[in-house]
Amino acid sequence: MIKTTFVRIAAITALGSVAFSAFAVDITGAGATFPAPVYAKWAAQYKAATGNAVNYQAIGSGGGIQQITAKTVNFGATDDPMPGAQLDKLALMQFPAVIGGTVPVVNIDGVKPGQLKLAGKVIAEIFLGKIKKWNDPAIQSLNPDIKLPAADIIVVYRSDGSGTTAGWTNYLSKVSPDWKSAVGEGKSVKWPVGQGGKGNDGVANYVRQLNNSIGYVEYAYAKGNALSWTQMINAAGKAVQPDQKSFAAAAANAKWDSEPGMGVVLTEQAGNDSWPVTSATFILIYKTQAKPETGKAVVSFFNWAFDNGAKLASDLEYVPLPKEVTDKIKADWQANLKTPEGQPLL
Repeated sequence: MIKTTFVRIAAITALGSVAFSAFAVDITGAGATFPAPVYAKWAAQYKAATGNAVNYQAIGSGGGIQQITAKTVNFGATDDPMPGAQLDKLALMQFPAVIGGTVPVVNIDGVKPGQLKLAGKVIAEIFLGKIKKWNDPAIQSLNPDIKLPAADIIVVYRSDGSGTTAGWTNYLSKVSPDWKSAVGEGKSVKWPVGQGGKGNDGVANYVRQLNNSIGYVEYAYAKGNALSWTQMINAAGKAVQPDQKSFAAAAANAKWDSEPGMGVVLTEQAGNDSWPVTSATFILIYKTQAKPETGKAVVSFFNWAFDNGAKLASDLEYVPLPKEVTDKIKADWQANLKTPEGQPLL
């Protein structure tokens, strides 16, 4: 956890209440679908409070990185944090925005949300195509009280470059040596079996339509689409449900200063209550803002979200960042964001 005292926080807090209200600039962002529900809520409330519009396009983390690199949006969004060397090369600043969880979702007759239990190695075997039937002994042994069908498993994955996929495959690589050697991890991988859907919405729609299917989506999409998510066996060997408590438990000991751009990975964290596929989602902005007023508008939106959007995030089952983390982000804005003339942006 972050323990440093940041002396610039008072200054940027004052900026939040004074300077940010002195202009009205609409902004655009694009990228990860994982946080899209909470960004939409934040944007709606922010416009109601300030009159300023935020247009966010949920096109996947890969698309978000492409858009910010091409400078066609004011901020990019990715669930797969950019490495420090790439941040330096592109002169980008990266910071987390919110924490959430990716969940397996299934469509099996008679199986209710949160009823089925799955272990990481079993999920890896399913996505490798080695476990082919729902009544396979490896699944049935975890669920002795559920009558599972002798039906073929239909795997659904993300077809687009996705930070959700990066987190999912990072997790599978940690729990399954076979997955790590055969497929590996990344925003896009060569899937051994299954069919692809674009975005969290696309995967959710396929799973909802296809009997005996399994996919992976951000938890808000599972709830919003009335899908049956599963319990998972975590690193401590405990069966846990996806919720704010288990996401927060996974993030509790995150060492945000340990990676450039605070790009920590939260999969397979220790702790009895930790959800195994927890992740932060990240924002990318240029350190030198070619249009200072637009840069200030981007900061204004996320400053407002950090100060006013915690309940909106919680209502959608995301975990707001701890105040000490948002304080560090605000101090980093103050220290690192510049005008074209090299003057502090804020």
